[in-house]
Amino acid sequence: MSVEQVIALVSALSLAILTPGPAIIATVQTAFAHGRARALPYALGLATGASLWCIFALAGLAVLFKLHPPLFMAMKVFGGVYLLWFAWALWRASTQPLPQAAGGTSKGFWGGIALNLSNPKPALFYAALILSVFPEPMAPQRQALIYAICLATELFWYTLVAVLMSTAGMRRRYFGAKIWIDRAAAIALALLGLMLIIKH
Repeated sequence: MSVEQVIALVSALSLAILTPGPAIIATVQTAFAHGRARALPYALGLATGASLWCIFALAGLAVLFKLHPPLFMAMKVFGGVYLLWFAWALWRASTQPLPQAAGGTSKGFWGGIALNLSNPKPALFYAALILSVFPEPMAPQRQALIYAICLATELFWYTLVAVLMSTAGMRRRYFGAKIWIDRAAAIALALLGLMLIIKH
């Protein structure tokens, strides 16, 4: 594995992670609303969930989706419905007072995994990325190394966003405009969910 390949893999994956999508929106909103203690486990779950699509891509899930388009469509609809439910819950919570950062029910690590597994598109992204950067057949050891690099990249960015967005200054700004920030995040998530269901 060359240095150029690693740089290409990490750069493309970093751009994909930081492009506004359901996971990053959820990380930012959770950090704003609940602080680091609750945002960090959630972010780690989101990163782990995203990285699982890398394993599925390496295992050939993208090929399965291409051979059986109805399976991919079913996954997309399921993911879209989940995002719509998530957006509705966020919209309803926008007018409610915030719990203390350390209290209340947390989405937690497993909630992060569930959110990122609700969208099958990363499987195709990972498959395309891996095939373009590593077109040659790969041994299991190289596949394991690719997964480790992808997991480390996901963990780095999600952790950084959760930590930065949960600082006191950022949270104070959030408290002042909670209803608008939450509703904007809910609308963005709902649109992403609808696009996932409608777009072919």
